[in-house]
Amino acid sequence: MAKILIIDDDNSICKLFSKIIIQMEHAVMSALTLEEGLKLCQSNRFDVVFLDVVLPDGDGLAMIPEINRGPFSPEIIIITGAGSSDDAEIAIKHGAWDYIEKPVSPPQLKIILNRALQYRNAKTNHPENAAASEMKFDGPEGASPCINETIKAIHYASTSDVNVLLTGETGTGKGFFADAIHCNSLRRDHNFVVVDCTSIPATLVESILFGSEKGAFTDSKQSKPGLIKQADGGTLFLDEVSELPFDMQKSFLHVLDSHRFRPVGGSREVASDFRLIAATNRNLHEMISNGLFRNDLFYRLHSLAITLPPLRERAEDLEALVRYHSVKVCARWKIKTKAFSADFFEALGRYDWPGNIRELFNTIETIIVKTPGEPVLFPRHLPEKIRIRVAKTSVGMDKEKPQKEIKEEPAAIAEKLPTFNALRETTLSKVEEKYLVQLMAASEGDIAKACRLSELSRSTLYSLLKKYNISRIGWQPRLDFS
Repeated sequence: MAKILIIDDDNSICKLFSKIIIQMEHAVMSALTLEEGLKLCQSNRFDVVFLDVVLPDGDGLAMIPEINRGPFSPEIIIITGAGSSDDAEIAIKHGAWDYIEKPVSPPQLKIILNRALQYRNAKTNHPENAAASEMKFDGPEGASPCINETIKAIHYASTSDVNVLLTGETGTGKGFFADAIHCNSLRRDHNFVVVDCTSIPATLVESILFGSEKGAFTDSKQSKPGLIKQADGGTLFLDEVSELPFDMQKSFLHVLDSHRFRPVGGSREVASDFRLIAATNRNLHEMISNGLFRNDLFYRLHSLAITLPPLRERAEDLEALVRYHSVKVCARWKIKTKAFSADFFEALGRYDWPGNIRELFNTIETIIVKTPGEPVLFPRHLPEKIRIRVAKTSVGMDKEKPQKEIKEEPAAIAEKLPTFNALRETTLSKVEEKYLVQLMAASEGDIAKACRLSELSRSTLYSLLKKYNISRIGWQPRLDFS
């Protein structure tokens, strides 16, 4: 018996879904608000959550990551009466299992729920999920949901032999995870050959990858095997594959298709049984549109794509990463292992780490080397640029100019003074309501047009209209911005 949660502000929907789910012999609970639903998710182990988009206290789509951050991470099925392709994309990217439009018939609901439960059961009981925790990593265990999902994907990649494309910002660990895939694969006893496509001169790419025969060049006195041949039986890692010269991309595509190539100056093709992992921090779709990358090569690389999360989305992992790397650095420099003040990690969490893990590790190594005799590291030891950024985020970059002297007594001022949050909420509400009335007037009640004008998603617009009780039917402009 599974446990299901319905989060929908329409009580009739909750009752209908509950009746059907009980008939299917599953347990069910319902909530009419996001807040109530989130509390239930944190205190109960649900297998599936049916989640509406437009709710009285917020946007259901925005809460998908929050629900997934809970201890049990249920399968989330979005149900909405105002479906849109943009919202469907957002839902899937946030980790929803499915996205469906109301009304939902009882037979359709049963099919959708059964499929979700079959998927969850297979995922929960599949041996690979237990094996994923046994993977060999030269690194700390992650606590964030996004890195745990990444590790599952890395494990899946290591159990197969398909081409893998690792994407993500600079410094997110693409080389580290490429090595992890190789070390946990059946090819681990053979070479892991790294090709840095940014460092190879365009004129030498062919000979470095394919090798050359004796006499191919003026000063070549012997044959040289290329990197592709060196990876025979093992893994070839093309780092920053986006920098591979365009005229070489077609040749490399042939190598991927046949696993055969002709060395420079050679008369016969040579075979190499390698597994390919490629990585890039660039948008290959954009490069294809601009004629800088071959579409057919992209799809050959894209057999299994894994996007590595930036460090700013992995706040829960900061402490583990720092402790792991500090131990390595201290051992290398023969320094006693450092301790950290509690506010040291708080300071790290207030910085956005544009250089990701590479920047974090370089920062930690630098301050350890500069403080050999200090047993405890404090925020004061961080580089100046980081301390400045942290300070700005803590107190705000701009300060209002000092006000003229107020003659009223402090007690009288305090009595009339609203809280900051109350003032902000009141002011924001007035501006939003004015804007929405004008928006409905400008769009003549056409939701699609209103979305284009405001650049709001359909679900967000419906939520705001509901919040301020503004009807898109029979609109009348009654406010202005004067």
